[in-house]
Amino acid sequence: MTVLFSKAKKADVTLLLEGTYPYIYGGVSSWVHQMMRGLPEFTFSLVFIGSDPEQYGEMKYELPDNVVHLEVHYLMEARQAEVMVKGRKGNAAAFKKVAQLHQGFRAKKFPGTKALKGMLDMLGNDKNGVMHDDFLYSKESWKYILENYKEFSSDPSFIDYFWTVRTMHAPIFILDKIARNVPESTFLHTVSTGYAGFLGALISLRDNRKLLISEHGIYTKERKIDLFQADWITDHPDIFSGGGINSDIGYLRQLWVKFFEGLGRVAYESAEQIVALYEGNRVRQLDAGADVQKTSVIPNGIHVERFLPARAARSEQIPMVAGLVGRVVSIKDIKTFIRAMHAVCARIPEAEGWVIGPDTEDEDYAKECKALAVNMGIGDKIKFLGMQNVVEIFPQLGVNVLTSISEALPLVVLEGYASGVPTVATEVGACSELVFGSCEEDKTLGAAGKIVPIANPDATAEAIIALLTNPEAWKQAQEVGIKRVETYYREETLFDAYQEIYQRMAVK
Repeated sequence: MTVLFSKAKKADVTLLLEGTYPYIYGGVSSWVHQMMRGLPEFTFSLVFIGSDPEQYGEMKYELPDNVVHLEVHYLMEARQAEVMVKGRKGNAAAFKKVAQLHQGFRAKKFPGTKALKGMLDMLGNDKNGVMHDDFLYSKESWKYILENYKEFSSDPSFIDYFWTVRTMHAPIFILDKIARNVPESTFLHTVSTGYAGFLGALISLRDNRKLLISEHGIYTKERKIDLFQADWITDHPDIFSGGGINSDIGYLRQLWVKFFEGLGRVAYESAEQIVALYEGNRVRQLDAGADVQKTSVIPNGIHVERFLPARAARSEQIPMVAGLVGRVVSIKDIKTFIRAMHAVCARIPEAEGWVIGPDTEDEDYAKECKALAVNMGIGDKIKFLGMQNVVEIFPQLGVNVLTSISEALPLVVLEGYASGVPTVATEVGACSELVFGSCEEDKTLGAAGKIVPIANPDATAEAIIALLTNPEAWKQAQEVGIKRVETYYREETLFDAYQEIYQRMAVK
């Protein structure tokens, strides 16, 4: 653990942040920064959780004055620092209890806080539980993992299974240590489930602090996408038929998915309130085990006035530029944007495609995208501009394009609307609601752009061309976008909603 600074012994809110603010740019980080600045009457203690310190550089945000504490933890750092240690016997009775807990977590119906309390009693208990070193180095741990491999695994490699289980569960012990030492606060707020949500559940149960969950994208869904694409997971043919695991995906990938689903159920069970950005994600939370009585929807909002200069700076002519504002990572599907722009440039020779966002998060993917543009003969048409001031960029765009394969309620679409730029977006998250309206009254405004299928360059190109080459349709979409964001997506509404929740969470 590294405590970067601490100005107070207690905060109003402990924010649990996994792989996001203040070290990563993006919608979630922007939202966190926006919320803290918009609620200056509350003080915040930040607990950042990352995987490997090499994945993060310097802080990307200047922390607001109401942040009184920041500590940083890396869940994989301890495993990398292992040295030769003596083996341990382990507590056989304790591992038997672990087996009973695992059996409960495998059940379709979550066993509830009683099981979570049982887990809490086991972790880090040197007399009657399982210590971190017991899990890593004891004979009982080896025996338990081997028995589970024989009973449940359909993967032929025990070595792969062993390291998967070890890598997956070792962070739980680190989270328990964090939970025991986290500074005081009135209540907890996590912006995801996963490890951060599980940490929130541990602290909530241990210290009797209320837990608020605000999910943007649904964590388990996004992890599924990551895991199904991950090349660090070894897939083997399913040589054991009838194992009950989808062999098309691979047992170890499925094991990871089920693990994160379990963490999500624990977080939902422990939360006082669970917030989604739009109704579709609230339904997914219910399907994943959230109590309907705990759930609510609070959409994103933006400071519309910030973008008025961008709107005023627009020329009468539609710029023949399609811009994608976002990180250069696979979930944003930059390659589909490049392929779409190949077709756009063939029809509109003066057109250009701009990628506006950091390209250092996944450098290999960024290189592939740049090489793709060159190989398709449009290297001079696709410009990778890195981080830019969007207020200055939006007036130069004719269309705001989003080709993501997963989103929640993307702020960049709202910012584009406020700047007077129609959108072409994939049919993910709340994008259809943003383009066509979220309620009957909103829908009467009309369409603020176009929706296209995921990973479909041809449909994306046609939508871009249709807007760029039809000034009347473009102007109508622009007017609808402006009206929609000014009516339904102002940040004042967002702040009012969370102020009410925070005040209620602060009551014992």
